[in-house]
Amino acid sequence: MISTKKSRIGKALLGIAMSLSIAVTGNLLAVPESAHAAAVSNASVADKIIATGKRYLGVRYQYAAPGGRSDVFDCSSFTQYVYKKHGINLPRSSRQQAAVGTVVAKNQLKPGDLVFSDTNRDGKINHVSIYIGDGKLLHTYRVGIGVTISNFKGSTWDKTFVTARRVIR
Repeated sequence: MISTKKSRIGKALLGIAMSLSIAVTGNLLAVPESAHAAAVSNASVADKIIATGKRYLGVRYQYAAPGGRSDVFDCSSFTQYVYKKHGINLPRSSRQQAAVGTVVAKNQLKPGDLVFSDTNRDGKINHVSIYIGDGKLLHTYRVGIGVTISNFKGSTWDKTFVTARRVIR
């Protein structure tokens, strides 16, 4: 009976020692909040925005579509709707959206950045897309196409590129 009691006490002490060891080791491995952690957080917001946008693939395009609806979009109502789902409020028009956030060079685009173009070539921004990485844009344009994914490099949106903005903090 005494040896059984010693065995239980020994097992309990061993369990406590192992728990403390794991706790201490875990704390030593923990990395404090850093720029890397912020970048991971931004990446996950961008991933969520892109995933939300992709849920609307195929939704029809309508010029001057009303904001706040998800059954029909124009380019800026689409970006406004998708970003709002993740707590980022954007103005209604592509020209207004091009004035918010931080300017990003074309060669520095990251997923979640907004890309603005002057597809009419009249000196005015008239299109906005979401850069989703790998040289691709998520956007909507033209009746019959609707929400879609397009290549950026060499496209109309690339050739008429005006600016890009980072609105994810």
